[in-house]
Parts: sequence; C-alpha cells; structure tokens
Amino acid sequence: MNFWEYLGSRHQQLLADAFQHASAVFQCMVVATVVGVVIGVVTYRSDWAGNLATITTATLLTIPSLAMIGLLIPVVGLGVPPTVIALTLYGLLPIVRNSIVGLRGVDPSLVDAATGIGMSRLARLVRVELPLAWPPILTGIRVSTQMLMGIAAIAAYASGPGLGNEIFRGIASLGSKNALNQVLAGTLGIIVLALLFDAAYVLIGRLTIPRGIRV
Repeated sequence: MNFWEYLGSRHQQLLADAFQHASAVFQCMVVATVVGVVIGVVTYRSDWAGNLATITTATLLTIPSLAMIGLLIPVVGLGVPPTVIALTLYGLLPIVRNSIVGLRGVDPSLVDAATGIGMSRLARLVRVELPLAWPPILTGIRVSTQMLMGIAAIAAYASGPGLGNEIFRGIASLGSKNALNQVLAGTLGIIVLALLFDAAYVLIGRLTIPRGIRV
C-alpha cells in the first residue's frame, strides 16, 4: 500500500502515539521549565554559580540519548520513568542559560526604583525581574521543546511512549512493504507536533509579552 493508504489504515494508532508523544514532551517541559528557572534565579547573581549551572546542564546535553536512557533503565526500569527523567535533563540547558541571561539583562535602574518604593527582594523578582526576563526565557523554552520532540523518539528504545515506536518498528522491519511508511509516518508526525508547539509558543509570547518589550 502507498503512504496515504497506510495513514488511513493506521490513523487511530498514529493519533494515539502522537498524543502520547506530545503529552510526554509537554509534561517534561513543564518540569524542566520550573527547575530551569529556579536554577537561574538561584545562580544569576553570581558569576561562578551561573557558569557552574550552565556547564553542568551543557554536560548533560552532551550525553548521547541512547546512552542516557540505557543508564537509567537499570535504575528506574523501562517505560515512562526513564523517558521523563532523560527528557527533563536534556531540556534544562536552554532554559537555565536564557534565565540567567535574561535576569542579568534587567536594567539595574528599574530594580533600584523597585527597591526605592519599598519592594522586598521576592517582590522585585516576581513583579519586575522575571517579567522583564520572560522573553529570553520563553525563547529557551521554545528551543528546548524543539530538541525534546526529536529526542523523545528515542524513548521507544526503553518501551517509552510516542511516535518513536512507529519509527523503530519500521527500522526493525526494513525490507517489508510498510517499513518506509512506518518511518515516514513517525517522522512527519514529530515534525507536525513540533510546528504546532512552536505556533503555540508564538501565541503565548504575543499574549504575555508587552508590545514595547517585543519591539
């Protein structure tokens, strides 16, 4: 059968895999965003702490995804746990780095003004610094999401969820009549999900970033 016939015969399974793929990436991005921003907030005031955070998360990103998942399997088993841990760790670098850069880029005069009107350090952070640092943080989240979309496909190696299962089934059955269709369906599905997520981030940016800051 051709590719379109394959999609028609397997659309329910493909939609289920796509939903699991998107859900895994979304949940891991939520965790990575919270952890990454917290690390940025804790370390941005110190050069050595900020450099340490950036180097550590960059080192995690250099570990091959198959190796990372392979190392996690004996510890947490197969399925969802190694997928969630690996994706969360891989998603940290752009968020941590952009959080530090964004917070350091806030105009000191604005922070001084907030201090002058009696704001506490926490209030300054929440009401002044983080909102002004939000554009680069959002950019880091977008970059992380695009990376995780592709990396999540490797989760199939550990019986994880997502479209990677379709790709791995196709690779495992190379030479069969539907092998290429399986690989192509999984790959195109990941690309479509990545574009949809990115479009959602563009919308979030337009809704949450004031026009003056965008300019």
